[in-house]
Amino acid sequence: MEHIYLPEPTENIWKKCAEEFENRWGFPNCIGSVDGKHVTIKRPNNSGSNYWCYLHKYSIVLMAIVGPDYKFICVDIGGFGKNSDGGIFETPTWENDLNKI
Repeated sequence: MEHIYLPEPTENIWKKCAEEFENRWGFPNCIGSVDGKHVTIKRPNNSGSNYWCYLHKYSIVLMAIVGPDYKFICVDIGGFGKNSDGGIFETPTWENDLNKI
């Protein structure tokens, strides 16, 4: 269902977002706004401290990119709670995907 409701962004989608960010908000060369959210979970068995976050709870991290109209372009759900937004953003998966643009 993800391919129906949140398909992988194409080069044309990224270009359209960049144009809309510049036209609507005056931000040239911007393809999206990025943020993360720690989502509280029950501690998985045998997980050690992977899911323990600075908020003193067990969590997974939801990272998202939204366009100039505040709609989701892409999401990544499931990063270990011990990781910060920036730490997840710098992972090879995010870096490789964004370098394709």
